[in-house]
Amino acid sequence: MAAGTSALDSKMTVSAPAKIGMAIFGVALVIGLVYAGTHLLRDLGDVHPTSALPFILLGIALLTALGFEFVNGFHDTANAVATVIYTHTLEPHVAVVWSGMWNFLGVLASSGAVAFGIISLLPVELILQVGGKAGFAMVFALLIAAIIWNLGTWWFGLPASSSHTLIGSIIGVGIANQLMSVKTGTSGVDWGQATNIGKSLLLSPLVGFVFAALLLIVCKKLIPNKHLYEAPKGTTPPPFWIRVLLLLTCTGVSFFHGSNDGQKGMGLIMLILIGTVPTAYAVNHAVNMQQTQDFVAVSTQTANMLDHYVSPNAVIGDARDDLTDYIRTKQFTPNTMLALRETVNGIGTEMSLYKELKSVPQDKVRNFRNDMYVVSEALRLMNKTHQPAFSAADSAILANYKKHIDNATKFIPTWVKVAVALALGMGTMIGWKRIVITVGEKIGKDHLTYGQGAAAEITAMATIGAADWFGLPVSTTHVLSSGVAGTMAANHSGLQMSTIRNLALAWVLTLPASICLAATLFWAFSKIG
Repeated sequence: MAAGTSALDSKMTVSAPAKIGMAIFGVALVIGLVYAGTHLLRDLGDVHPTSALPFILLGIALLTALGFEFVNGFHDTANAVATVIYTHTLEPHVAVVWSGMWNFLGVLASSGAVAFGIISLLPVELILQVGGKAGFAMVFALLIAAIIWNLGTWWFGLPASSSHTLIGSIIGVGIANQLMSVKTGTSGVDWGQATNIGKSLLLSPLVGFVFAALLLIVCKKLIPNKHLYEAPKGTTPPPFWIRVLLLLTCTGVSFFHGSNDGQKGMGLIMLILIGTVPTAYAVNHAVNMQQTQDFVAVSTQTANMLDHYVSPNAVIGDARDDLTDYIRTKQFTPNTMLALRETVNGIGTEMSLYKELKSVPQDKVRNFRNDMYVVSEALRLMNKTHQPAFSAADSAILANYKKHIDNATKFIPTWVKVAVALALGMGTMIGWKRIVITVGEKIGKDHLTYGQGAAAEITAMATIGAADWFGLPVSTTHVLSSGVAGTMAANHSGLQMSTIRNLALAWVLTLPASICLAATLFWAFSKIG
């Protein structure tokens, strides 16, 4: 059914609340753009490049990254409003603005764990060279591949997963990087980390379907009000308490979507900023002198502790290269521990000289950050593999040191969060109808009931919130659309199998399609210049 002739149109009115909501969003958009632009310009005030090229690359890359979040808004944010629209809880325009506001707040409240979890999937040498041609080829290949696939599935009204797409793009770049550089021994995909994230994406539609169905069945037993499980009559809103519940779940899904999905673009934006203007963004300038002194003390403590684990057979080489090889190959050697101790000691020495991170010289800041990045990743792998076997006390020392390292390098400026939130919101405002129609009209044979909407939204909110807590990306699209399908099955409403087949096909094809797109684009961009 075309968007112009769908049942959605009968639910849309040009009401005063809708106009007010659009006006509020417009004001927020202007304020957000001014805020983000002002802070970006302020951060760039101390940057003195030898040419305009870094600023040109920065502008193009930022627009591309925000374009990814804009298209993401077409897909995922629209899922949060489908149930409140089709149960007449909120007028469509009001629902979209309400969801956009809570997405915005979710993005601002995000921790960054998902963002840097995504980055850890990328080949380590490309991250260390993010300011070079290979680094930019990686970033542009990831983003453009994800945008192309997301736009294609949106055009056909298919609720495909932006998370799924981005993970596929990362895998594609990793595979291409390894195939193109066999002789140099570069890395491909961190399959262990990719498997963990893949499990969360794989399980999300199953969790959505099963738990939403079970929740609806339980509700029908505990709350035997037949009106909750029947299609709404006309445009009558649901009973007050159900309306409140649906509004709360829509709010929760929107908030957790912002806090989870918004981070995927943030991580790539930070790579772009580090690559183009490292002076401003390679390290966290908010780390003050007192925190720096604490960092130096913790570094000394850590280096002394690591000295007890250094083998007398270890050979001194290039410390960063040794750690990079360890991250790439996952093979621990005696040289790895020696390299770790030397790098930790070097970082502490430099920190004591610079006093504050914002005082690191422009020509040294990228190398300084790279040292901290490889140390952090090496510690993450050691903790994961339990090799070497540190004592409980020494593990606590390493965890404290890693916390200091990550505070210095894994940060996201507030203006980046604001820009991502605005891009998500704008995407929602422009492209929400296609996906909403699919979720609300084309999954089940009957109209979505109040109980079904509540069960699907509660399941989505809980699943996405849990994933955000554990720092895992999860698909809002998969959870909610499969949740609606689960409630339709539990309510014996019937499923439109043509839509289910299309959704399944999009889910199956997303990974190979995004892998091929990203790998091809990475190869093409690597040949430019």
